[in-house]
Amino acid sequence: MKPINVGLLGFGTVGTGTAKVMIENGALIESRVGVPLVLKKIADLDTTTDRGVAIGPGVLTADAGGILNDPEIDIVIELIGGYEPARTFVLQAISNKKNVVTANKALLARHGNEIFAAAAKEGVEIAFEASVGGGIPLIHSIKEGLVANHVKTLLGILNGTANYILTRMADEGTSFEKALKEAQEKGYAEADPTFDVEGIDTAHKLAILIALSFGMPIELDAVHTEGISEITPFDMEFSRRFGYRIKLLAIAKDTADGVEARVHPTMIPAASMLANVKGSFNALRINGDMVGDILLYGRGAGMMPTGSAIVSDLVDVARNILHDAVGRVPAIGCQPEAVCDRRVKSVDELQTQYYFRFTAVDSPGVLSKIAGVLGAHGISVESVQQKGRVAKGNVPIVMITHEAREADVRKALTEIDNLPIVHGKTMLIRIEGEGD
Repeated sequence: MKPINVGLLGFGTVGTGTAKVMIENGALIESRVGVPLVLKKIADLDTTTDRGVAIGPGVLTADAGGILNDPEIDIVIELIGGYEPARTFVLQAISNKKNVVTANKALLARHGNEIFAAAAKEGVEIAFEASVGGGIPLIHSIKEGLVANHVKTLLGILNGTANYILTRMADEGTSFEKALKEAQEKGYAEADPTFDVEGIDTAHKLAILIALSFGMPIELDAVHTEGISEITPFDMEFSRRFGYRIKLLAIAKDTADGVEARVHPTMIPAASMLANVKGSFNALRINGDMVGDILLYGRGAGMMPTGSAIVSDLVDVARNILHDAVGRVPAIGCQPEAVCDRRVKSVDELQTQYYFRFTAVDSPGVLSKIAGVLGAHGISVESVQQKGRVAKGNVPIVMITHEAREADVRKALTEIDNLPIVHGKTMLIRIEGEGD
């Protein structure tokens, strides 16, 4: 049986890891597939830097077209990242009847519906395990391992940079700015960390998981997204006092009146398993109607874990090619005719508990005035804590509410922030009370 030829677009960190896995574990992979997977060509703008990978002469080129138009290449791996030229290259590969493996969550979150439809039309595979969770098999688990379940809830820590920063802030009292600098020095965060710390990267991943879990098109713009850049050591200290830890959480719930889709800093019980996922690790808690709760945990990024996930997809696609079973598992996990639009609920409809941190004038009656505004909007207070002055005449006041409606909370906080006794914008953190 002839080898299966592979072309790689992008020879950066993850591309290097993928090549290492294919070359160093080539014999193992062949024993499990039945034929060799041959890395025939690699395309990258940088053709001079030594990546420390033993590729043969003539393999590395600057010409992506040499891969996309080579009739002998069966599978194209896209590791360029971003929207363009990645989208154009992927669609060209599909048009040329080539199967595609990608780790590009931004591309799939924005253009996945178009790409999946093109692959189905041309009768080729689009595989993307490495796009969410790095080396953790999240995509396979939802598409195949939990195929008999109605997935009800997803709760995930899906960005290692943000989780590292929040862990440092919680465990060491480090400021956000200092923890971010450490993350950059360790290589966890990019020079421009916006996608990581503002929740955008997590939203890309959640949009993909929601489509797979709930049988709906990818709707990135419907995911409510907030980041962690306004979290302070004060918030970490108060959350600990109340028995919680703060995580940047991806949350999706399939409810009777629509789908919840949100990414934001969240206080979760300190004793829960998710609360104890620390450093740069990722985790996803999935609740299925038959299996109950499961937790998948591991390294969500990095050269070798992500390379491992990419080669896992290569092996799946290669097996399907060999057995003439391309398209055996639909890209989105269910048959195209079963994919249907779902109503995604506005965050204003959310009913949950809240943490508020006010910076107020240190004078009698302040607490009662704030509580009065909350009460007028139907928001009741469960507990209150107050700390000493942080600036002349100002004190932080922290409250935990009973369950309230987001729209009412927003109206109340707008009114409170306009009171002369309150300085600055109130910090709001939502609370997810479900323990693991």
